[in-house]
Amino acid sequence: MTVSRVLRNRGDVSAATRERVLAAAKHLGYVPNKIAGALASSRVNLVAVVIPSLSNLVFPEVINGISSVLEDTELQPVLGVTHYRPEQEEKVLYEMLSWRPSGVIIAGLERSEASRAMLRNSGIPVVEIMDVDGEAVDSVVGISHKRAGRMMAQAIIDSGYRRIGFLGSKMPLDHRARKRLEGFTDALDAAGMSLADQEFYEGGSGFGKGREMTQAILERTPDLDFLYYSNDLNGAGGMLYCLEKGIDIPGELGMAGFNRIDLLDGLPMQLATMDSCRREIGEAAARIIAERAGADNATGGEQVVLMPTLTLGDTLQRN
Repeated sequence: MTVSRVLRNRGDVSAATRERVLAAAKHLGYVPNKIAGALASSRVNLVAVVIPSLSNLVFPEVINGISSVLEDTELQPVLGVTHYRPEQEEKVLYEMLSWRPSGVIIAGLERSEASRAMLRNSGIPVVEIMDVDGEAVDSVVGISHKRAGRMMAQAIIDSGYRRIGFLGSKMPLDHRARKRLEGFTDALDAAGMSLADQEFYEGGSGFGKGREMTQAILERTPDLDFLYYSNDLNGAGGMLYCLEKGIDIPGELGMAGFNRIDLLDGLPMQLATMDSCRREIGEAAARIIAERAGADNATGGEQVVLMPTLTLGDTLQRN
C-alpha cells in the first residue's frame, strides 16, 4: 500500500520512505501502468497538444512554453500533428481523446463539426491557441490576427508606401494568415487603398519559396513599393532575392513579415515583423490546463488575449 501511494503520489508518506520507494523503482526499471490507473480515475496525466506542423518554426516555441509550465506538474504533453488538414485533425483527436488525457491544447479555432463535437463531449479542459478571432469550444489563448493585419497595414501606410503586394503560403488552409490578410485589406480600404497584387502558394514556407514568389510578383507588377509576407521565412527569402538584385530596401521597396522568429537575427538586414507571442501563448494555455485538471468545480471559458509587438526593423521606411 505504501509503494502504491508513492507511485500514485497519493496519501501521507514520509520523505525518507518516498525516496527509498522511488530509488527501488528506478533500480528495477519499473514504470507504472497509467492506462490501468486511468480505468479507475477516468483520465491519465497526459495533455494532448495538437498543432498543424513540426516544420514551421513557430510551433516549437509554443511547445517550449507549454513544457516549461507542465514540467512542474504531474502532467506530460503529447504531440499530434494535423498538417493543416481537417480530416487529419479529426483522426488525431479521435486517437488522443481515446487515451482519456487530462486536457487538450489545440491550435486554431476553425475545425470540422466532428472535431468540435469530440472536444465539446470530452469532459476535459480544452484550450484553443494562437487565435482569438472566432468562437471557442472552451478556453482560448492567442492574439487577434485581424488586429495584427490592421496594425501592420497602418504602419506601412503611415510610412508613405502606396503600391502594396501580399505574398502568402499555405493559403487558404492557414486560417490565421487569412485573417491577417483580411485585417490588412480592411485597413487599406479605410485609407482608400487596395492591394496592387498578390501571390499565393499552397505549399509550405521557406527562403527558397520566398525568393520564387518575390521574383514572380515583381516581374508581373514591377512598380510595387512594398511587399507584405504571410510569415518571416518567406519574407527573409524575398529580402535576400531583392538584395542580390540590387534593389534599394527600404527606399525603393519596403517589406515586412510576421512571427518575429530568431532566425531573422542572422540576416544582413532586420526584416520588419510582428511578434506572435508564441511562448507566452504556450505558457498561458498550460497554466489553464494545470489549474483546471485537478479542480472539481472549474468553470472554464477563459479568454486570454495577448498583444503582439511591431518591430520596424530596417525594411520599413520611417517618415
